[in-house]
Amino acid sequence: MRLVGLILVFALAPGVALADKAAADACAAKLTAKPKLIYDVSYPKIATATIPDVLKAETTKLVQAGQVSRAEARPAAEAAGACLKLAK
Repeated sequence: MRLVGLILVFALAPGVALADKAAADACAAKLTAKPKLIYDVSYPKIATATIPDVLKAETTKLVQAGQVSRAEARPAAEAAGACLKLAK
């Protein structure tokens, strides 16, 4: 009985399952290249962290790698974030 309770706790834990991946992916399909790149690298990480934290970390990495310019970073992250919100 104790094991069943423990399994239920983990199965129902918040943040483990994403709400609507299909809607998030449909939204992301409409993004231009840079926001889509940010979405793609950020999506796997939002299950265990907040969207703003993930976006900041991943966008910073992309800017440092030269894949997104500093000027593009904020608007691209905001666009990606709008789609990521659908998944969480």
